[in-house]
Amino acid sequence: MKSRQSIYIGLGFLSLGLLLGKLFFGGGNTPKIGEHQKLEPSEHQHEVGEVWTCSMHPQIRQPEPGQCPICGMDLVSVAGTPGGDTGSSVDLEGVVQMTPAAMQIANVQTVLVKRANPTKELYLSGRVEVDERRISEITAHFDGRIEKLYVNYTGQEVKKGQVLASVYSPDLVTAQKELFEAASFRETNPSFFEAAVNKLKLWDLSDRQIENILESNEVRYNFNVLAPRSGTIVSRHVNAGDHIHEGQSMFEVAGLDKLWVLFDAYESDLPWIQVGNEIRFTVQSLPGKTFISIIAFVNPVVEAERRVVEVRAEIQNELGQLKPDMYVQGVLSSSLPDVDEVLLVPKTAILWTGKRSVIYVKQPNFEEPTFTYREVTLGSEAGNNYIVEEGLEEGEEIVVNGVFKIDAAAQLQGKVSMMNPEGNKSSAGHNHGEMSMGGESSREKSTASDNFGKAPPQFKQQLAAIVVPYLELKNSLVDPSGEKVSSAAKQTRFILGKVDMSLLSEVSHNWWKEHFNTMQQALTMIQSAPLDAQRKAFAPLSEALYRSLQQFNVTGLDIYYQYCPMADNNAGAYWLSKQQEIRNPYFGESMLSCGETLEILK
Repeated sequence: MKSRQSIYIGLGFLSLGLLLGKLFFGGGNTPKIGEHQKLEPSEHQHEVGEVWTCSMHPQIRQPEPGQCPICGMDLVSVAGTPGGDTGSSVDLEGVVQMTPAAMQIANVQTVLVKRANPTKELYLSGRVEVDERRISEITAHFDGRIEKLYVNYTGQEVKKGQVLASVYSPDLVTAQKELFEAASFRETNPSFFEAAVNKLKLWDLSDRQIENILESNEVRYNFNVLAPRSGTIVSRHVNAGDHIHEGQSMFEVAGLDKLWVLFDAYESDLPWIQVGNEIRFTVQSLPGKTFISIIAFVNPVVEAERRVVEVRAEIQNELGQLKPDMYVQGVLSSSLPDVDEVLLVPKTAILWTGKRSVIYVKQPNFEEPTFTYREVTLGSEAGNNYIVEEGLEEGEEIVVNGVFKIDAAAQLQGKVSMMNPEGNKSSAGHNHGEMSMGGESSREKSTASDNFGKAPPQFKQQLAAIVVPYLELKNSLVDPSGEKVSSAAKQTRFILGKVDMSLLSEVSHNWWKEHFNTMQQALTMIQSAPLDAQRKAFAPLSEALYRSLQQFNVTGLDIYYQYCPMADNNAGAYWLSKQQEIRNPYFGESMLSCGETLEILK
């Protein structure tokens, strides 16, 4: 009796254990597919020796499906499909599926693709220059000696007709005597008299001066040099007692009440710059004051050495606040001409692979978050966005944050990915390099330079050399005074200019040239801008340098890739640092510790 009772009690505990196991651990781990998908088998069948791993933590290896003990993401079979062999009749090649928990851990964010008018803010550095049309060069028209100088210093204001100097000339003395002789034959030989008068006019004597000579009937030994226009003496080349020769420059007079402002624009900026665009600019000597002007001319020739195009604006300067050779910082808000609403995608959604641009599109018909690989054709850059020419439709949902992590999952499963465009080539033993604090590896964020040509070691060494002055620049921006920012930017720009892009293949060369121009433009602004503008320009510099280091697989760095979501007007900005401790370069002391480390570049 007791034996039968023990059996019943044992069976009860066994049933209770099975029920609890069902409640806590559930059934299979296959992804949920929408009703429109047709699943043929009802249960999983796994081959002996099959390995299951986590796309975010490839060090995890298990003999059966389940969830990653680190991040909770569904494990994937090294053979390919999400959750193992689902038996789905739908072709899942190029599809990556994640659980909502894994999406949250990977910080995956999506947006809907919309049409909008492309706009962009260009930050252009420049300088104030004298209007070339308002410059008068005063030269000697005859040999002589400066007897008296009435303009004693450069910068002196003069009026039109004002006497600048008194000159003695033996040639003029002789010419006057010839004039008096010819005057006696005015009635009988008028051509002889006209020749003597014209000779004096060719020496820049005015009609009034010649009439005074004839009226006095006396030889004058000193002649006055007059200002041809009102303005400022911007250069003086003679002193009292100097002997001058015909054609020699004596003075340069310029009108400074209207000036030119010449901005440097890179080739990539030219589609956004049109004559008639409004541009606003500031100067360091007048903090808080903004000048407004209009683009009057875009130089048709690119400057060979600096690879920039000169853009000219004109500004009235009656108060004399602007001085020639002042540095200015300009902002031009523009839209593309003859372009209406176009498809725009954020820059963060793009994966670069040389000639190809990759986006991950969220599929709406799956119950679990599901993404597909998509190659797109991009047009012009538009601020923080790119114009999409082909490959997307309005209303589609794309990934804008966590793109690298999704691509890493696709690569691990042997599917089409940024680093594996053919698919079916990865293995369970693929090395993803050092993992970041956010779960993203440096290899995952590499743009696979092998896809469009390997960079030679010499180029990598030159590229790595930029990091040293860059880190000095970052530290100088952390300093609230910002005293050393300009000098650090100048040194960084110098080292950047030493990188020999001729070492690269054609495709690599074009990719590097675009990022080189971004860094060069940012450093130009940082070198001469106010501190707030310097910090704003540091964001594109950091992003371009980071992408370049990853693109060409530069190793041996041992630096941290860090991020602050509050920087750049809450758009978020990145930087590289030698220390893991957060020292935010975008705010100074106010938010010095704001940010997090995303990755370690070993």
